[in-house]
Amino acid sequence: MIYTDGGADPNPGDGGWGVVLIHEATGHVKKLSGYVPQTTNNRMELTAAIEGLAALKQPCNVHLCTDSEYVKLGITERIGKWQAKGFHRVKNADLWKWLVELSLIHDITWEWVRGHAGNRYNELADQLATQAIRSHSAGAPDSSPSAETEVFTVVSARDRQGFWAASIRFDGGEQLITGHEYEVTANQLDIMAVIEALKQLPEGTSVSIYSMSDYLRNGASRWIHGWKQRGWQTKSGEPVKNRELWQQLDELMSLREVTWPPVKDDPTFEFAFEELGRRAQEAFTDLLEQDSHPEI
Repeated sequence: MIYTDGGADPNPGDGGWGVVLIHEATGHVKKLSGYVPQTTNNRMELTAAIEGLAALKQPCNVHLCTDSEYVKLGITERIGKWQAKGFHRVKNADLWKWLVELSLIHDITWEWVRGHAGNRYNELADQLATQAIRSHSAGAPDSSPSAETEVFTVVSARDRQGFWAASIRFDGGEQLITGHEYEVTANQLDIMAVIEALKQLPEGTSVSIYSMSDYLRNGASRWIHGWKQRGWQTKSGEPVKNRELWQQLDELMSLREVTWPPVKDDPTFEFAFEELGRRAQEAFTDLLEQDSHPEI
């Protein structure tokens, strides 16, 4: 089951999206959220559905619940006509196309649920979206990422699970995003952190990304060009590990101006990573506490 919600305050204005994924066999609940500047309610509703499906690591049978009739009717009744016309004059065509691509991967049942009607997980998705907006408003200036944008990432992995955190810094402000993943390696978390950070930044943004991972920095700035030329194979002819994640990252980087400054042996960065790691651990602890009380 996936529950999604999104909104903007005002509309258009600061936007947030929230997703609740429930593994019915185990009962495990996973929560995702994010902030987008200068957007609309409808774009956030679409983004929530996209992010929920993108979080699935393999083709699944999905029951997706949204309180947006715009999303439900669009994907189940109107999408065929829009595709036949090449999405000509369709608002949010970029997101609709992305949603269609993800929908083809999974077997999805789409359900509209009434918002603010006491559905526990719909209410939780709404809370996540609202909190994403409020957290940004409380901790960041009223401005969008600029040419001075910097991203710092840290990860921690143990026993095939772990968390990642990304600090997005611009114009004297900051947005902190975090995630908790299962069945992953530290290398995968490094790539995931940057993917999620770049999703928060408008196309065309110039951004410097700082990471302690040589695997990530070398892969993204040097090795990836050869991988693509060889059809995503290494020099020895082996398939590139974590190919799907690298392809996502490559697509996001192609739409932004990304640089990867070196950070090792530079003591000026040591405190920044230590502080981010501490804050990420606090956020991760809060997330675990929330997961142990799914009724909230």
